[in-house]
Amino acid sequence: MKFSKFIVFFVILLNIVFTTVVLYMFWKTGYEPTATIAAWFAFTTGELWALSRIRVAEEGEKNAPYTRTNEPSFYKSATKKTRYK
Repeated sequence: MKFSKFIVFFVILLNIVFTTVVLYMFWKTGYEPTATIAAWFAFTTGELWALSRIRVAEEGEKNAPYTRTNEPSFYKSATKKTRYK
């Protein structure tokens, strides 16, 4: 979890640095690199989204009430085929 917080902080820091550099380049040259901006923010957003999906999956594994190995006994008995006489 600490590593994911570091990654989020680092991505936000990189976005701030990138925005500053792009604004400086725009001020000096008058040219806005729209494709580069779109690609950069798509990449960083995708990375953060993937990280969140990993974290949600890990939390789901920890908080799962029933798995194949710890099913409650009433579920096991209900799924067995019984013969009626």
